[in-house]
Amino acid sequence: MIDNLIEQIKNKNSHVCIGLDPQLKFIPDEIKNEVFSEYGPTLEAVAECFYRFNKGIIDATYDIVPAIKPQIAMYEEYGIPGMTAYKKTIDYAKSKGLIIIGDIKRGDIGSTSTSYAKGHIGSVEIEYNGEKRVFNPFDEDFATVNPYLGSDGIKPFTDVCRENDRGIFILVKTSNPSSGDFQDRLIGEHTLYEEVAKKVSEWGEDSVGKHGYSDVGAVVGATYPEIGKQLRSIMPHTYFLVPGYGAQGGKGSDLKPYFKDGLGAVVNSSRGIIAAYTKDMYSDCGNYAEAARRAAEDMNKDINENALN
Repeated sequence: MIDNLIEQIKNKNSHVCIGLDPQLKFIPDEIKNEVFSEYGPTLEAVAECFYRFNKGIIDATYDIVPAIKPQIAMYEEYGIPGMTAYKKTIDYAKSKGLIIIGDIKRGDIGSTSTSYAKGHIGSVEIEYNGEKRVFNPFDEDFATVNPYLGSDGIKPFTDVCRENDRGIFILVKTSNPSSGDFQDRLIGEHTLYEEVAKKVSEWGEDSVGKHGYSDVGAVVGATYPEIGKQLRSIMPHTYFLVPGYGAQGGKGSDLKPYFKDGLGAVVNSSRGIIAAYTKDMYSDCGNYAEAARRAAEDMNKDINENALN
């Protein structure tokens, strides 16, 4: 699956991943007014707002970005209707040829981890009265995974990846300010994030594709460029999913160490793109979707000019 993502990146000359993390405050009034007049103040109304909002952004950007990353929490907050919007968003993005990174941050052991993996990036088989059918419940291409439980929590995901040609991005060094509370702690002579990085490299050894990268990727925040350089040396065949660009302070020039020969990272921006229409610099855009496209173009230009040159 990592080769599919890389082909998209190369074909579109874009390393931008749009984080579809909708919040009601980001939804333009024209969408809210139309939906709430039809559904009333309900969970279903919020879910429909999210889906229509996402659909507009996908329509405006699918030809210039390789991937989207919906954050499941934003949808799960609104229960079953919200999860329906999450699934509809995935299906619509796939119909436009985009790679889907499900930001689910799951991490458990045994059959529980297997169920998470099969439900999101794998398949389930249902048999009754001699009839057997196979389903891909959520059908993301990649999922984010928490490694805190060790190999017991990761192996079920890598097994499902191998069986279904999918991928994962494992949390290594995240972009949030308090990430150092645990990730920077010394384990002997090395930090915890270094030890996790070594395991990520090991877990991905048998799934390196034709472009030299593994289906087992790593989440490495844009806000710590020196650590990014260190982690690139530890994980030379690991693709990085990079959060923290824009709203959290990361910029293109910070990302030079994350790339290798023009590849190696896909960079996520959520609010910076989906809420671009609220910024003065995009006030001349006709609507929120046009502003999102402009913001994605600007972000990609920043990365191509300042991270890859």
